Amino acid sequence: MVAPGILLVDKPAGITSHDVVARTRRAAGTRKIGHAGTLDPMATGLLVLGIEGATRLLTYIVGADKTYLATIRLGQATSTDDADGEITRRALIADVDAVTAECVREGIAALTGQISQVPSSVSAIKVDGRRAYDRVRAGEEVELAAREVTVSRFDVLDERRGEGVMDLDVVVDCSSGTYIRALARDLGDALGVGGHLTALRRTRIGPFDVADAVELDDIDPDAVLTPARAAAMVMPRLDVTAEEARDLRHGKRIVDAADRLEGPYAAAVDPAGALVGIVERRARDLKSAMNMPEEKP
Repeated sequence: MVAPGILLVDKPAGITSHDVVARTRRAAGTRKIGHAGTLDPMATGLLVLGIEGATRLLTYIVGADKTYLATIRLGQATSTDDADGEITRRALIADVDAVTAECVREGIAALTGQISQVPSSVSAIKVDGRRAYDRVRAGEEVELAAREVTVSRFDVLDERRGEGVMDLDVVVDCSSGTYIRALARDLGDALGVGGHLTALRRTRIGPFDVADAVELDDIDPDAVLTPARAAAMVMPRLDVTAEEARDLRHGKRIVDAADRLEGPYAAAVDPAGALVGIVERRARDLKSAMNMPEEKP
């Protein structure tokens, strides 16, 4: 069985994130595996998986900023805002030809920064306890509320024109909860020609990069990041003594130690290099916000 930790997997196209988890469970010899954010079946790229007790760390990873490479097709809109849906609108060739690079820059600028975004109706957001995409597949009309998200970078890397379409290769840095499909849809709507996503690849989640990920069919136990190493990549590391580690594991506080903490949280690591848990300030003291199962020797 693979040791507890964080595993970076490069998801291939054509399968769900749940498929990746299921195959990793078999390869790792455990059912206790979770992920820090899904990818649509058509998308590829980084999935961050937690194994055994390290699933507790996913709470501190799932909200991290993300980077995507994507291709947006202008001139066509689809029922799902991506290439998996049916084309619902085709713009006139003349209208697409009239979209200049300056028009695109202005449209992208309006979708950069803190924006109010309506997620795609086929997203995984729950509506009254059911996934939005399940309701859409059942023939229901779904209207999701807008949410505030931050797009810190939205740059065009390349542009290609065809008959009645314009393809943009883009890179997007954004906050958790941003839908790249919705960016493609909203850019197309703003330009008056419709738009959808034809390719999507997630390359980064917080400090984790797809360049360090393993292929799904080549899961190597040596590729698993220890809980201590993974946690210290997400937040500051706090080295604690054996006595302090024992106290934290037993629910006790480290008294008068708040000034040792940089930021709201820290990864408490014992002298043996094991992650004790995540600590936070409580007045002048430090207290566990999350404890890790004690590693067996």
